[in-house]
Amino acid sequence: MSLVDYASARQKTAATPRRSFSVQPGLWLAWLVMIAALLAAVAPGVFTDYSATDGVAGAQRLAPQLGHWLGTDQLGRDLYARIIYGASHSLSAVLIAVAMGLIVGTALGVLAGSIGGRTESWLMRAVDVLLSIPSLLLSLSVLILMGFGTLHAALAVGVASIASFSRLARGEVVRIRHSEYVEAAFGSGGRFSTVLWRHILPNALTPVIAYAALQFGQAILALSTLSFLGYGTPPPAPEWGLLIAEGRNYLATAWWLTTFPGVVVIAVVLSANRISQQLSGVRR
Repeated sequence: MSLVDYASARQKTAATPRRSFSVQPGLWLAWLVMIAALLAAVAPGVFTDYSATDGVAGAQRLAPQLGHWLGTDQLGRDLYARIIYGASHSLSAVLIAVAMGLIVGTALGVLAGSIGGRTESWLMRAVDVLLSIPSLLLSLSVLILMGFGTLHAALAVGVASIASFSRLARGEVVRIRHSEYVEAAFGSGGRFSTVLWRHILPNALTPVIAYAALQFGQAILALSTLSFLGYGTPPPAPEWGLLIAEGRNYLATAWWLTTFPGVVVIAVVLSANRISQQLSGVRR
């Protein structure tokens, strides 16, 4: 979902009356998937007793069965354990990427929207240039300059997301600056810094936080793509994109090596998107 689509979805949400609370199985399932993924990243040993890097002799490419729920890979390593331990590699990089885009992008957007004038013009022209470059191409360019690795891949994805956060934050700040209660605060003698901190920022940041949840899913896809192409986490680390890349050579004989990691990535991304929709609606 692009930034334009996200803004359109927010406008539709604002125009739709709030509904009474009802049980939403899809939303509960999304939260359940995200909580399970975060728990796996924090305490993987709770979910499995197998090692993510040590293989078992004679257990290469075993199909899903009792004892190896998701089968084993070409080196006899339990695929379920590798997916569980891969959550820490994937989600930690995602958190770095989203945090970088959120902090830096929001700061630039708030600065442009609150100061205005030439500062806003120059910053927004720079943002327009970044938005004109495909995010994957921008991430690859930054990653090639910095070098490969998990941290560098996370920073590259974070750099690619700065522009979208800046555009959204600047738009929200400009919109709120021209609202009646902000004009009343200025008219009653409020200082710019006080009005910005008490009235503009709290209301401008709520949609940005909802967009960060959406960006969480996009960052997972971006980082998995970089790892799949060989620019992200190096083996034998069980990063989700790397697991898919390692299993592509065995699609005909061991379909589970790519299928199950791919399903996990899709499930987490869809869950993040669903949670973002819920946050966007509730915070309005």
